[in-house]
Amino acid sequence: MTRPVGNRLPSAKEWRLNLYLSEHDPDTTARIVLDTGDNVLESCAEARRNPYDRDVPEIGDELAAGRALIALGRELVRAAAGDIKAMGAPEATPPTPLWSPRE
Repeated sequence: MTRPVGNRLPSAKEWRLNLYLSEHDPDTTARIVLDTGDNVLESCAEARRNPYDRDVPEIGDELAAGRALIALGRELVRAAAGDIKAMGAPEATPPTPLWSPRE
């Protein structure tokens, strides 16, 4: 649980995330735009249906969106690492990835 530091009151923030999906059979593309109020981050990813598989658009949507979210998460972590470095903090050893680079 987070507690206020000193006299500083806890604050709530709202970040806006828009997810855009487009399908051009057999490809599905996901584009995510995250507006933090201070910065705007964007990520894109694709999913491609094997021509021998049944056409189930929801699967392409889920794969493309999931991949774009993973890419956005990596971008957020890189941004935080850059901010930490800019503050003069010593570099930490990066954690072991939870997933392989190509998913």
